Amino acid sequence: MKKERIILGIDPGTTIMGYGIIKVSGKRAICLTHGALQLSKYADHGMKLKKIFEKVTALIDGFHPDELAIEAPFYGKNVQSMLKLGRAQGVAISAALNRDIPYCEYAPRRIKQSITGSGAASKEQVARMLQSILGLVELPDNFDATDGLAAAVCHSFQDGTAPSGGKGSWKAFLAANPGRRLR
Repeated sequence: MKKERIILGIDPGTTIMGYGIIKVSGKRAICLTHGALQLSKYADHGMKLKKIFEKVTALIDGFHPDELAIEAPFYGKNVQSMLKLGRAQGVAISAALNRDIPYCEYAPRRIKQSITGSGAASKEQVARMLQSILGLVELPDNFDATDGLAAAVCHSFQDGTAPSGGKGSWKAFLAANPGRRLR
């Protein structure tokens, strides 16, 4: 694993997409940038997806991250909302894959637990812990931005492998367990 790496974290959404980019050197992480892409001004869902793709591509081209960490959609009652959120996530992942950036998904509870020690932590608790971990002077104005940073920091705490062939992927499982293939 590289001693220094840059991680792009994304909190996908079709109203607001949060993002954060950190640079990790050894066990120290610093925030390079963070923000939130406001998408509510676009009525057309296709336009929102286009803007997500363009923003993620611009972040990749500007900061050259080694990896993408993205929050996985949580299961909700509104199927239409889940579909839209899944599309937003897919577009962000596609932008990363288009630039040969591996990605890793994390459940919201796992991200919160890795940052605060509790999967039920509030957004405020996550933000305060990120302030401490990253040495942020001020908290971002938007919790979507801190959620993007949290995904990146969560990933930095892992072993750095991505599901496109790393630990936890089907490819890795099948390689480690050749006799378990279904025929």
